[in-house]
Amino acid sequence: MYLFRGGDNSTQAGEATQAINQKWYNWIGSLNAKGNFVAGEPLSPNGKQVNGKGKTVTDGPYLESKEKVGGYLVVQARDLDEAVEISKDCPIFENGGKVEIRQVQKMDM
Repeated sequence: MYLFRGGDNSTQAGEATQAINQKWYNWIGSLNAKGNFVAGEPLSPNGKQVNGKGKTVTDGPYLESKEKVGGYLVVQARDLDEAVEISKDCPIFENGGKVEIRQVQKMDM
C-alpha cells in the first residue's frame, strides 16, 4: 500500500492543477496496464479523529501539510523492493511529497 504524504498542489492555478492531475491519471493508468494497480483514491482534507480510552472526538487531521495523508493506492508487487521501484514514477515527488510504502498484512479470521 502506498500512503501519499504532502505534495499538495491545491495552491496551484487551474492549468497547473489539471496538468498534475493528468500525470496522476497517466501514472495510475500505467500501473493498471501492467497489472500493478489494485485500488486507490484521494482522501478529503476534512475528517475527524477519535482518541484514547474516552473516545474523544476532535476535528482533524491537523498535521503539517507535508505530513498529511492525501490518498492511498494498493498495488500488486512481488515484494517490498519491487513496490519501492514502482513508486519512483509517482507524480507526488514533483511537489516535494512522500510515498510511504507498507505491506498489507492478512488477518486470520
